Amino acid sequence: MKISVPPIKCQGIKTKLVQWIVEHVSLGDTERWIEPFMGSGVVGFNLKPRRALFSDINPHLINFYRALQSGEITPASARTFLEHEGQLLEEQGEEHYYAIRDRFNASGAPLDFLFLNRASFNGVIRFNRKGLFNVPFGHKPQRFSKSYVTKIVNQIQQVSIAMHQCDWEFVCKDFREVISTAQAADFIYCDPPYAGRHTDYFNAWSEADEQDLYALLSTTSTKFILSTWHSNSYRANPAFEKYSAGFHVSTREHFYHVGASEENRNPMLEAIVSNYTPGNHERSQLVLLDSD
Repeated sequence: MKISVPPIKCQGIKTKLVQWIVEHVSLGDTERWIEPFMGSGVVGFNLKPRRALFSDINPHLINFYRALQSGEITPASARTFLEHEGQLLEEQGEEHYYAIRDRFNASGAPLDFLFLNRASFNGVIRFNRKGLFNVPFGHKPQRFSKSYVTKIVNQIQQVSIAMHQCDWEFVCKDFREVISTAQAADFIYCDPPYAGRHTDYFNAWSEADEQDLYALLSTTSTKFILSTWHSNSYRANPAFEKYSAGFHVSTREHFYHVGASEENRNPMLEAIVSNYTPGNHERSQLVLLDSD
């Protein structure tokens, strides 16, 4: 399977895990793919389901893909924008980056979001409590070379073709609402924020959120898989220990390259949790452990 990289990158992006995750998916031709935590969308975009609901709490991410779907953004317009702003970035450096950041925080323009995502420090998506993008400049004024712009435009083109060939919907909703409306014939893929990591992606991720997510998944009649971290060389994921009993679990080591600090770049054991055995459509019953 040739893996396509999405135009918007997020911390914790699972590009190198897509093949492994897809191997665990049991999705029929008539079933709808549901992602309550879209993030980069890398799994769904590569799977290319005929029907899909992509949801995220970050409105800027959803607005970007809605603009692409509606034709407000095209590969050609993205190229023109990135070439123009990239030239100004090369001439003015961080002054231009912060001007775009201020403009984005005032207007929320989708192409400004793309620019910031690719020019910010380590490609991190982070907002403060007022909802303002606050990632500093990545110190690469020549970031938008001709080849790099072409690479981004090709990524936009790939997603654009897929979304216009398929029935995809992009919504900004809380995961509770999305999972609660899933039907038995749907398929849910969850890639929630990792507690203690990536918590300022748009809103904080709390222990209460963890409990609500696993409570919803424990009672759903919909097939699902969930990506999370199992452990690293320092500690085990306490949420995994609490909530994974009764589910089918697979693990694999993975190394994250996107992060704001070196300590977030350690090898990690990834886990896939599902309510069915891969290759078997029969759901398994979750035993929800005491969360105290």
